[in-house]
Amino acid sequence: MKKSEIQFIITLDDKKIPEKIEWDASAIQEQTTAANAIMIALWDAKEKNTLRIDLWTKSMMKEDMKKFYHQSLLFMADNFERATGDAETSQAMQNFAQMLGEKMNLVMKNKFTALKSD
Repeated sequence: MKKSEIQFIITLDDKKIPEKIEWDASAIQEQTTAANAIMIALWDAKEKNTLRIDLWTKSMMKEDMKKFYHQSLLFMADNFERATGDAETSQAMQNFAQMLGEKMNLVMKNKFTALKSD
């Protein structure tokens, strides 16, 4: 059986606020890569509950955080459809992400979004 390891290295300031986030994955790359934010969700099968780790550095800009969340919602919609085959719910998630993207001025208004959700 082949195993792969993902490692996160978090550098904290004296108030335990992340200053630096680095990660590497043994199967993907050979050197550590910097990041400004991470979101990890784990499914606890025994408890039937989601465990989460959300961290971001002090240098993460508000505009970048908005983009990070918007893109994460779109990725979740795509992954949801691949995992469940439920295209209708995936489309509803994409519509929600579109609406939030418009509200945060990240994407242009999509005149077809309302039609897709009906």
